[in-house]
Amino acid sequence: MRLEFLELGQADQLSACKLSLLLGVFTADNRIDGFLKCARGILQADCAILAFHHEPYIWYSSQDGFKALQAKKEANLTPYFAGDWVLDLHHENFPAFSQHIQDLGVKHHRIVAFDLKINTTESIGQVILFDQKKESYSAQNLELVQEFAMSIMDIIELRLEYDELKELYEQQSALNSSKTKFFQIIAHDLRAPFHGLIGFSEVLAEERDTLAEPEIQNIAEYLHDTTQSTYNLLENLLNWAMAEGGRFVYHPIHFNLKQVTQIVYAVLNTLAVKKNIELIEDVSEDIKVFADINMMTSVIQNLVSNALKFTHVDGSGKVSIRARSSAQGVEVEIQDSGLGMTKTQIETIFDPHIQVSLKGTSGEKGTGLGLVLCKRFIDLNYGKITVQSKEGEGTTFKVLLPTAAKTSSVLQVQEYLHQ
Repeated sequence: MRLEFLELGQADQLSACKLSLLLGVFTADNRIDGFLKCARGILQADCAILAFHHEPYIWYSSQDGFKALQAKKEANLTPYFAGDWVLDLHHENFPAFSQHIQDLGVKHHRIVAFDLKINTTESIGQVILFDQKKESYSAQNLELVQEFAMSIMDIIELRLEYDELKELYEQQSALNSSKTKFFQIIAHDLRAPFHGLIGFSEVLAEERDTLAEPEIQNIAEYLHDTTQSTYNLLENLLNWAMAEGGRFVYHPIHFNLKQVTQIVYAVLNTLAVKKNIELIEDVSEDIKVFADINMMTSVIQNLVSNALKFTHVDGSGKVSIRARSSAQGVEVEIQDSGLGMTKTQIETIFDPHIQVSLKGTSGEKGTGLGLVLCKRFIDLNYGKITVQSKEGEGTTFKVLLPTAAKTSSVLQVQEYLHQ
């Protein structure tokens, strides 16, 4: 077996070499090449290899330059160190280590290895220096290389911390930007209905005597619908903010799912009839779930309300609430025959920061905040929510909830918390 070098163009997996990239491999600031050259100079060694665990390439330095080699899975050197930093001629595992290196294709007469440890305990790789010379390495020079290696580990630690802080900063910046966009949308959708409310209430206040009864009835209906939708938006916003702030208390109980679906049906069927949509509630009395009943009522009501909003009002529209038990839990399905969604809308449906106001089939407006709240509540209840939709053919939301068990609520909570 011999060493097989790779050309730079062949090293196509550099993105997987996180630590090597931190040290600027194949850049003008290549700390790996610099370190290996200095280590070779201190020990007067002809060749040096540096390998980080779990990276696809190892790095080779000699008088011929700096090159890459394909890492070999069988080249596990850590056990030979037995917890020590240096593995040289005086180490008890040196004979076995030397033979293992020979088997890997690294021919040598003298050889020494250094374990690269981060936080002084965790091994992240090794450095090997070798050649065909006969004289031994001096103990003083070995100490110098070890100290030099430790300084490289300090650089790695600093750069890892910097990268982590940079990533956190970028995430926070993106989050702040998203929140700004999100609240801009909320502010817009709150301002728009108030223009109508102020305008029509002013008409009633100043021109009441000049209005006919049908006109007054139309204004009253508009005011009622607008205040109701605005209240729903504010309520969802408050619930979402409370959920994000951790102020909602998760209080799961065993209950029949039909208790919730019947309440939702009773509340929203009037709206369905008004929009000329058939609302179907088809949930068995036998299906029981283990969840927070208030959160689940909010979830199903939001999903059904959303389905009604985007279902056709020509008499052909249907919205159904169904459920079934499976090995994974209880699957609740809210299906409509409405407008459907594009692929982009599906991918961002639970994101609060990109939603724009979409008009329903009767001109209703919304921000998508209700769906964000649904996702948050379902996560709090250890459930899952998925959506399937095709533009022009309707949408189906599926919610998977924990099945009620015969054990007590307290035991059930503990079981889910430890999953």
